[in-house]
Amino acid sequence: FIGSETIKSRIMEETLEKTIGQIVADDYRSAAVFEKFGIDFCCNGNRGLVEACEQKNVNTGELRKALDTALAETTADTTDYKSWPLDLLADYIEKKHHRYVEEKIPILKQYLNKINKVHGAKHPELHQIHEHFVCSAGELAMHMKKEELVLFPYIRKMIKAKQSGETLTEPGFGTVKNPIQSMMQEHDNEGERFRQIEALSNNYTPPEDACATYNVAFAMLKEFQDDLHLHIHLENNILFPKAEKMEKELKG
Repeated sequence: FIGSETIKSRIMEETLEKTIGQIVADDYRSAAVFEKFGIDFCCNGNRGLVEACEQKNVNTGELRKALDTALAETTADTTDYKSWPLDLLADYIEKKHHRYVEEKIPILKQYLNKINKVHGAKHPELHQIHEHFVCSAGELAMHMKKEELVLFPYIRKMIKAKQSGETLTEPGFGTVKNPIQSMMQEHDNEGERFRQIEALSNNYTPPEDACATYNVAFAMLKEFQDDLHLHIHLENNILFPKAEKMEKELKG
């Protein structure tokens, strides 16, 4: 008989051997813990737990304890995205996350423009926040179109080829690794841009003189960043590695 403490210890030892991205891919509940400790799990998810803690000057023991607590909870989202077929995951990203970005961008632009005009003189950081978000909005729009018109269709072609046994047609971009590398670089760029927005907004904390629009704008920015983190995680840590693996198998 193996005691529960022994099992927990073994699970944690296995966790220590994984990258941050793999830990979150296995159980997305861990994402909230990494967020709390300021550890980037999406764009910089290829680091080990100890390395990430050292870089952020975080106590590894405290992080491990927080992970234990979070993963013991049963109320959080435990959707096993890793088990989804690639085409289903691509469809989900497009219909949920791409659509979310498209719907929220014009609203956030309007709110940020308004509070910048009204409160910008007293809070000059609003001008920078507004500029960063407008830049991010433009880049994300182009980024998503490239995924929808180039990468995702190729992933669906790979699924079809695997199911039918047909030979996979060589894409114009050579290998799926090429657009993936480009997408990951763009993810890094937007992740960094939102880290700057987060810092400028004092972790999305409105000042005491904030009006209702100010409060709503900052709350929406925080929600937008949270959605972007999950969006990038699903691609960087699940969709992209599985797409590269599938292409390798099909090319034999």
